[in-house]
Amino acid sequence: MRSISVEEVRKRMNEGEELNLLDVREDHERKDFHIGGTHYRLRRLQDMDTEEIDHLKNEEVICYCKSGQRSAMACLILEHLGFTNTANLVGGVTEWKEKFPQ
Repeated sequence: MRSISVEEVRKRMNEGEELNLLDVREDHERKDFHIGGTHYRLRRLQDMDTEEIDHLKNEEVICYCKSGQRSAMACLILEHLGFTNTANLVGGVTEWKEKFPQ
């Protein structure tokens, strides 16, 4: 797992790069605000349920949550399950909102 900043992700998004973002927060958190990507709760990963995202095993997967703690755990789980290129969004949605208020 490597760390990735909100600035880098935003820059890459603005440049039109297609990113594999994985939002590992709960449903109500996602409804309030998200930066895109696939919603895949951490609980599903803890249950080793990755069938819907297994096609990303050899691609970069950027995990995010509210602060970066749950997404770091998600990255570790994904690596354990054979994902080869995981990145944790440092500061999560909280930092994203601070740096890029809407």
